[in-house]
Amino acid sequence: MAVIGIDLGTTNSLAALWQDNKVTLIPNALGDYLTPSVVGLDDDGALLVGKVAQERLISHPHLTASCFKRRMGTTGKIALGEQQFSPEELSSMVLRKIREDAEQYLQQPITEAIISVPAYFNDNQRSATKAAAQLAGLYIERLVNEPSAAALAARMSNTGEDQTFLVFDLGGGTLDVSVVDCFDNVIEIIAVAGDNHLGGEDFDNLLVDYFCRQNQLVYSTLSPATKAILQSNAELCKQQLSEQQQVHMFLRLEDQTYSILLTQELLAEIFMPLLKRTEKVIQRALADSNFSSIDDVLMVGGSSKMPIVRGYVNRLFSKAPTLTRSPDVIIAEGAGIYAGIKSRNGEIRDIMMTDVCPFSLGIGAKNDRSDLRAHVAMMIERNSLLPSSISKYFTTLHDGQTSLNISIYQGEEFYADENICLGELNMPLPSAPAGVEGVEVRFSYDINGILQVEVSHEKTQVRKQVVIIGEYNTLTEEDIQQKLAELEKIKLHPAQDEQNRLLSAWGERLYTESLGEVRENIVRCLGYFNQALNSQRPHRIRQARKKVTDYFEQLTQQHFIGNRQPSDFMPDTDQGDEE
Repeated sequence: MAVIGIDLGTTNSLAALWQDNKVTLIPNALGDYLTPSVVGLDDDGALLVGKVAQERLISHPHLTASCFKRRMGTTGKIALGEQQFSPEELSSMVLRKIREDAEQYLQQPITEAIISVPAYFNDNQRSATKAAAQLAGLYIERLVNEPSAAALAARMSNTGEDQTFLVFDLGGGTLDVSVVDCFDNVIEIIAVAGDNHLGGEDFDNLLVDYFCRQNQLVYSTLSPATKAILQSNAELCKQQLSEQQQVHMFLRLEDQTYSILLTQELLAEIFMPLLKRTEKVIQRALADSNFSSIDDVLMVGGSSKMPIVRGYVNRLFSKAPTLTRSPDVIIAEGAGIYAGIKSRNGEIRDIMMTDVCPFSLGIGAKNDRSDLRAHVAMMIERNSLLPSSISKYFTTLHDGQTSLNISIYQGEEFYADENICLGELNMPLPSAPAGVEGVEVRFSYDINGILQVEVSHEKTQVRKQVVIIGEYNTLTEEDIQQKLAELEKIKLHPAQDEQNRLLSAWGERLYTESLGEVRENIVRCLGYFNQALNSQRPHRIRQARKKVTDYFEQLTQQHFIGNRQPSDFMPDTDQGDEE
C-alpha cells in the first residue's frame, strides 16, 4: 500500500509519492497539482474544498475560510455560517480531499502519509497537524520539516558534489530558514530558524493597507466581500509585478473607482518592514550553524518568486540565490521522497536525513529564594541533533521542602512563564535542609517530536515520567469517533460535479467584482450554463462549459473588468446544440 507525502500549505496543498524510482506529483480531481487550502460551505450546507471554495471567498466570505493553518495549535474557532470549526478540523477537510483525490488517481486506498510542517512549528502546532491527519483518516508516524523536505528534493535532483546551502522557504503564511550540509548519502540539517507569522498573506496585507491609506479608505468599515476583493487584487498585483515593471491596483466601490500605480521600487518600499524581518531570521540560522560560508541559497515557496524578495536575499549574500524549478511543489516532492525512504523503497532506502530540535526545551527553576519568577533551565538547546537525550540534577531551595514541581517548557525566553508550558511532574522528597535533597531530570526527544521527561530520586528509588506528545494527541478513541461523525455530516461534493461547481463559483465571484453591463452578461452566462446542466446531456454541458469558461478567462485576463466591451466575449446562447 502506497505511503504518500503531503505538503499541507497555508495557501495551497498537494501530494506526491515515490514511484518507479522517481517522485511523482498527484493531481487532484480537476487535474491540477495545487489544491487551494480553502474550505467553505455552499448554500445547502455541503462541503466545498479547494478551488471551488477559493472562488467563493469573495462572493460568500461568511461561508468560506482560508489561511487557517496560521491558527493551528490554538483554541480559536473559525465560523462558516452558523457553524464553528477548529483550525485542525478545517485542515482535516483539506487533507481528506487530498487523500480521496490520491485514492482516485492511484486506484488504491491511502491510509498513511508523511506531512510537511514549518520547521518553526511548536509542539502544539505539530500535534494539531497530526490530529488533523487522524480526522482525515490518515496514520501519521512522522512529520517532516518543510525546508528539510525541500533540501531532500534538491539533493535528489543534484547528487553531485558535497555542498552546504541555506534553504529560504517563504510560503503563504510562514518563513523557514535552514542551513543544510550534504555529503555522501547524508543530508544533515545544521540549524533552523523561522517566523510563523511572516508569509505571502502578510505582504498582501501591507499592500492592502497602503492602498486604503492612499485612497482615504478605512479598511475596518469595508464589507467582508470588499475586503476579500482587495486581498485578491493585492495578490494579483504582486504576481503581475513579478513580470512587469508597473501595474495598476483597482477597487470599484459603488459608483466610484479607486486606484494606485505600483512599481517595483514602490513595492520594495512598502514591503521593507517584512524584508528586514526575513533578514533577522536568516542571521539567526547562520549564527546558530557556526558556518562561515554557504555554497548556495535555495529559494523555496510561492512567495520566494517575488523579484523583490530574491533581490533582497541577493544583497544579503552578495550572490544570486537559486530559485528552484518548482518552488511551489518542491516541498511536496521532498515529502514524497521521504515517504519512499520510510517505505525502504529501492535506490533511496539508504539515504539518511538528520533533523534538529527547532525550539529549546527546559524546566522552570529558581537560583535562590529571592527569585520572584522562575527562569528556564535549558535541557535540550534549539538546533540539537535529534534524537537527543540529556540529564541534569536539581535540588531544593527551602528547608523542609518535601517536593519538587518540574514544569516543562518550550521556547527561547528567559522567564519560564513567557514560554509554552508542555506539562509538569511533581516528585515527593524527604524533608531535609535546603540543597540536600534533589532529583535527576532526563529529557529524551526523538525525531518524531515526542518528548519523554523522567524524574528520579536516588535514595527513595522513586521514578516518574511523562511523555509529551501534544495536547491534540491526547484525544481518546471515543473523542476521535465523535469528531469524525460530526465531520461526516458535512457531505463533500462528488468529484464529478466539481468542475461544474467551480465554473458557477467563478461566475459568482466575477459578478461580485464587476458592475453594469458586465454583470448582466455574467448573469446570462450563468443562466445559459445552468440550462445546460438541467438538460443532463453531457455533450451540451461540455459545450456550454467551454463557451462560458472562455468568456470568464478573457474577463479575468483584463485584471479589471470593463477595459474592453464585454459583448466581445459574450458566448452564443443559442440552445440549438443538442446531440
